[in-house]
Amino acid sequence: MSQDLTDGTNKAIGYSVFVSGNDVYVAGAEDNGSIWVAKLWKNGIAQDLSDGTRNATARSVYVSGNDVYVAGRERSASTSQWVAKLWKNGMPQDLTDGSNQAESHSVFVSGNDVYVVGQERINSTDVAKLWKNGVAQNLTDGINHAKAQSVYVSGNDVYVVGREYNGSVHVAKLWRNGISQDLTDGANNAEALSVFVSGDDEYVVVNEYINNHHRARLWKNGEIVQNLSGFPSRAMSVYVSENDVYVVGEESDGFSTFKAMLWKNGVPEILSSSSISASCQAVFVVQSN
Repeated sequence: MSQDLTDGTNKAIGYSVFVSGNDVYVAGAEDNGSIWVAKLWKNGIAQDLSDGTRNATARSVYVSGNDVYVAGRERSASTSQWVAKLWKNGMPQDLTDGSNQAESHSVFVSGNDVYVVGQERINSTDVAKLWKNGVAQNLTDGINHAKAQSVYVSGNDVYVVGREYNGSVHVAKLWRNGISQDLTDGANNAEALSVFVSGDDEYVVVNEYINNHHRARLWKNGEIVQNLSGFPSRAMSVYVSENDVYVVGEESDGFSTFKAMLWKNGVPEILSSSSISASCQAVFVVQSN
């Protein structure tokens, strides 16, 4: 069953969902008529993370104990550049100083450590970044454009996925503890958008641009295990619960309309009506008792 978080008066989008106990958190943004406001919805009740004077977006939410962490971006008041942001319980922290274009896409909390990934434009090149407790680490050398989209921590290992330009196309990438691995061979543009680790297995959703269309695919331990759709499609998020793998995204009907999709173990389920274009951005699974 779907639930509207906004009344449809203004444009809005939810990018990330997290469930903690009986509470459901969604991070996203809503246009107030002229400015995008970073938003957090808890059980459908909205909280503004930005004041509406400068464009801002919340991209990822993670709950640890009583603390709610949100990663995103906001325009700098002084330079008008995007600033990579982290909000903890609604209080903002700048991850970059506004001198360079930057944004954060994903946050993960492990113990007392907070991990955020994104990118910062340095000397005209986007550098993939990992911030641990606010301290930045470059994942790429700045020769080619790169972006980090998702982070997951398992034990002592930190997994980050995204993309890096190789001079002709974007290659889907996985960084494990800062060591890079190509997930695609560079034949087509590709991007990894989400990573989830279950036991010894790492799952990554990748979109590869083939024959003028995106194709949603699932990687497991560096290998393609599922072509999720034979139609134009994009996979946005992956979650593993017990022995089941859930992926969400969008799929075209062959014309102009996209359907919000859920793939459970590769089996597709349409989440939206066929008359309005829709996309599913994130998935979180809670097992019923």
